[in-house]
Amino acid sequence: MKTWLLPFCLLAVGLVPTAPRIVSIERAQAVQQSSGVAQQQPDYRGGIVSPPMPKPKFTLTDTSGAPFDFWAQSNGYVTILFFGYTRCPDVCPLQMQLIGQALKKMPPATADQFKVVFVTTDPARDTPSVLRTWLDHFDKHFVGLTGTQAAIDSAQSAANLSPATKSAATANGAYGVNHSAFALVYTKDNYAHVIYPAGVTQADLVHDFPLLAKENWPTH
Repeated sequence: MKTWLLPFCLLAVGLVPTAPRIVSIERAQAVQQSSGVAQQQPDYRGGIVSPPMPKPKFTLTDTSGAPFDFWAQSNGYVTILFFGYTRCPDVCPLQMQLIGQALKKMPPATADQFKVVFVTTDPARDTPSVLRTWLDHFDKHFVGLTGTQAAIDSAQSAANLSPATKSAATANGAYGVNHSAFALVYTKDNYAHVIYPAGVTQADLVHDFPLLAKENWPTH
């Protein structure tokens, strides 16, 4: 069983100070036991969010140029939300690859219950065509979203994340983007109970995805 320690999560993944805490599996089970629901908690390998975070409401633009109402158009799915950018040298491509590969290992009836949404934090360089081409390397069903920088910053805040920031540009104008390093997973109750930080493995996702698809969390 994998455990994500509280100090690492808070410092490394970009939660805003008022956001719910990310706790280890053991601590989450202790909290649930004290509230009388420990028996309902599966053995997840992701980080448990306590209390769970409600799914944010925001509208951005998908890679076809159509508006995408995140809350409404992901309703009824297990929704994986990740903020990043296509020129990211490590975390973004790795997370998208792991998610895509894990979903391919699921039976179609399970995989069809998931919707993966990637929101660019670098709209100046991630045009819709660039974003679509990049996402297609991982899974053609992945939804790519963009918009104005202000709209994207607002969407991150709505998701209880600190908005991404640009690093100092080099002499040739290149720059990186500092962004949250984990995927938020909203189950069909429209709450995020579990997150997957950098360092998660494909085996962790393959283990957890079937549980997430059939999860029936207690009433909030």
